[in-house]
Amino acid sequence: MAKNAAFFNAVRSSLFGGTLSQSQVDGIKAVIAAWDRSGDKDDRKLAYLLATTFHETARTMQPIHERGAKSYFDKYEPGTKIGKTLGNTNIGDGYRFRGRGFVQITGRFNYRNAGLKMDVDLLSNPDKALDPVIAGMALVRGSLEGWYTGKKLGDYINASQTDYINARRVINGTDKARLIAGYADKFEQALALAAAQPDGGVSPASAPNPSPIPTSGLPDPANPGGIRPAGIIAAVVILAALAAAFFFVRF
Repeated sequence: MAKNAAFFNAVRSSLFGGTLSQSQVDGIKAVIAAWDRSGDKDDRKLAYLLATTFHETARTMQPIHERGAKSYFDKYEPGTKIGKTLGNTNIGDGYRFRGRGFVQITGRFNYRNAGLKMDVDLLSNPDKALDPVIAGMALVRGSLEGWYTGKKLGDYINASQTDYINARRVINGTDKARLIAGYADKFEQALALAAAQPDGGVSPASAPNPSPIPTSGLPDPANPGGIRPAGIIAAVVILAALAAAFFFVRF
């Protein structure tokens, strides 16, 4: 339901400045597909996951990797405080196991644990975390099960509350919490529109921003030969005039 035109039109307008690229549409679909596989039916949680993706990927809605020169990741190397926390044991682990995904898995320990939970070998090939299917699974299951900080999305979004601000603790403390809560509100509104308009059209698959279809110069559906009613009337008037002139000359 969330994949229909009503949903995409709403987020295009409220969050993406009026334009959605195909890659953004595909990324949104990947998150929704991962959510559907979870079996959870609470659209508020889906709204927050989409908002988190929107923020963490800088609105691209595509899995990304943590950026920086190799030397930037020296702070994650074995022997450093962060490196020890991340479980990095071999020289080069800081860069090898840098953050990847819709939300970033970081460090040897986390790559191993996430891979085991998803039955994917992320230690041998950390770049698999950039696959949209795997990144979507890590986002959804990780948030629902508390992989990232020990906090679960259900701790803040449940039958008794919708706390989009503190839901940020599932991923990263309270960093940008109010900003992301605002995004979640807009995604929730779009999901509500989709639910209210289940026949709201087909999801924009190959043309998320279609151009208006021109109507000038096209044949009239009622006159497939291309002759329009105005043309018929003009022809009748001309024929009548010719007939009158012929009658006058002859008689």
